[in-house]
Amino acid sequence: MRTALLLFSLATTLGATSCSTPYYAMMEQFGVEKRDILVDRVADAREDQVDAQEQFKTTLEKFQELNNFDGGDVQKMYESFSDEYDDSVEAAEDVSKRIEKIRSVAADLFEEWEQEIEEFESADLRRRSEGQLRETRQRYTGLISSMEKAESSMQPVLRAFNDQVLSLKHTLNSLAINSLESDVVKIEGDVGALIANMEASIAEAESFIEEFDNKADA
Repeated sequence: MRTALLLFSLATTLGATSCSTPYYAMMEQFGVEKRDILVDRVADAREDQVDAQEQFKTTLEKFQELNNFDGGDVQKMYESFSDEYDDSVEAAEDVSKRIEKIRSVAADLFEEWEQEIEEFESADLRRRSEGQLRETRQRYTGLISSMEKAESSMQPVLRAFNDQVLSLKHTLNSLAINSLESDVVKIEGDVGALIANMEASIAEAESFIEEFDNKADA
């Protein structure tokens, strides 16, 4: 399944969300169902969350270096912090895009599942499928809630970093550096909360992937 998805990554880029029906039809020709696409997109989101987590840690470290400035090229340190902030913005955007792709395929999967339940002639099989749908929806709800919590916790950190970048941009002197200390503790707390939420979301994604892979192998 992973191989098939890699082979058709270009199709995803060209419009997996805007032209979902042709995309799904093409993927199904290679034995890749919406369920498989969902699991693969969760895996992609997990990887981007891991990257974002590390990027935010790095940006915080650069900010802490500025706060602990004790000689050297302060302009270079500021530029390094500013560059890492830009990378954090990009990492956050990547995570948000991944989450949106998960929402898209999940909505399509559940809609298709509901429609197909109506096609059952066997009442027992219909009830079984309905139960599986409820279980999958509950599992998905827990996953997406965890991801959204991690996503939302990135925003206050980005705003705080942006404030520092803007504040220091034109006043990079000893007075400006000394003023950072009052903000460091709060930003460290916000980043700590973000990291915790990211770790929880990553763990939820790994559990989701493992559960679905096990079902596929059963």
